[in-house]
Amino acid sequence: MALIHDFALQGVQMLLALVLSPLLTGFVRKVKARLLRRQGASVLQPYRDLLRLLRKDVVLAQNASWLFRVIPYIVFAATWVAASLVPTFRSGLMFSWSADLIAIIALLGSARFFLALAGLDIGTGFGGIGSSREMMIASLAEPAMMMIMFTLALIAGSTQLSTMASFMNSSAVGLRVSLGLCLIALIIIAIAENARIPVDNPATHLELTMVHEAMVLEYSGRHLALIEFSAALKLLLYISLIACLFIPWGIAPADASPQPLLVGIATYVAKLTVLGALLAIFETVIAKMRVFRVPEFLGAALMLALLATLLRFVSRTF
Repeated sequence: MALIHDFALQGVQMLLALVLSPLLTGFVRKVKARLLRRQGASVLQPYRDLLRLLRKDVVLAQNASWLFRVIPYIVFAATWVAASLVPTFRSGLMFSWSADLIAIIALLGSARFFLALAGLDIGTGFGGIGSSREMMIASLAEPAMMMIMFTLALIAGSTQLSTMASFMNSSAVGLRVSLGLCLIALIIIAIAENARIPVDNPATHLELTMVHEAMVLEYSGRHLALIEFSAALKLLLYISLIACLFIPWGIAPADASPQPLLVGIATYVAKLTVLGALLAIFETVIAKMRVFRVPEFLGAALMLALLATLLRFVSRTF
């Protein structure tokens, strides 16, 4: 009976990631539209877009290889698994032993690698530009993410997300400068990895400065639906990661009764609402930067993460 209960909770976690990710994307778009004094589309519009794409036929280029056809499924599976491993409403889920920050970084890196291959597979100019820029962003974002992971592991004593969330929710953590630096660095990385303003504009499709959209211009139908779904899952993942590591309040313990679980789900939805609104406000008040400024932006995240690690080594109180 306990095994069935654990399986059910893990299934709820996976379904939450699937159901809430398009809703989060639609909510961010709606808030941005209202801030610009426009009506905007419904928050349910991403669901309609995904269903519309799933009903369409796939159009493939003549020189598309088998890898181009398989990559959307690989990217979606890797992103969904990574998003399902982040503790959202309850710690100590059935697969929490594998919910390691290193494993999540590896899954996201694998998805990025295959998506860059898809951009290069057809041989178009836009695809090559997008893939090269994606790898440029990854070369700075991944080291910064590893430094953040290293700092948090030194503080919490583990790289397992459930253990980290429990430690961050305890009184032992206190106020630390290194945690503040890690939070700022993680926010910068999340903005860059999700192709948000000021690094990229998710609303554009045909301009020379785009990164993510350039790699997926040749996709259509269900393949494009999986890519768009993966992008929504990735945004949910990073916001959930920030909420899990730095706002762990409301996460139910492993032996919680049904009432704390419901409170955990409600708290998680509230966190997504607040953080999604903050993202929309940030994208509204800031302009997109030029492409050659992106390394400086990500370099700041790397320096902040490195400084947090050095502070941790110099003094345990920081």
